[in-house]
Amino acid sequence: MNQKSEKEKMIAGEYYLAGDETLVADRRYARKQMMKFNAEMDPKKREEILKETFGQITNSAYIEPNLRFDYGYNITVGKNFYANFDCTLLDVCPITFGDDCMLAPNVQIYTASHPIDPEERKSGLENGAAVTIGDNVWLGGGS
Repeated sequence: MNQKSEKEKMIAGEYYLAGDETLVADRRYARKQMMKFNAEMDPKKREEILKETFGQITNSAYIEPNLRFDYGYNITVGKNFYANFDCTLLDVCPITFGDDCMLAPNVQIYTASHPIDPEERKSGLENGAAVTIGDNVWLGGGS
């Protein structure tokens, strides 16, 4: 019987250890991609960085800097995606956007969580839950 990796448990929303060496390496890569993205002035080059990093971009994604995310590979965007300045997408579990979605400045979407019970929280285990946003959604500033 195969035991799930910490990454598989994380994506499934199960308890996992964030200090796992694979996850640490994945976050390190994501930080490098974020730095490249946020420093890039050319929107076409920014989109190419996103296509290297995100799980899927259906046709086009225009995102203003500064963008923050945990891994990137758990983010899927549908057609004609737009995000304004300073969005945070904590993607320990999948974040899926439908077609024609827009995010205003400072939108924050968190899939990450921690145990509510303080004793469980001390274990270092984390978990999360997927977030799905449908088609034609506009999330207002700071939501």
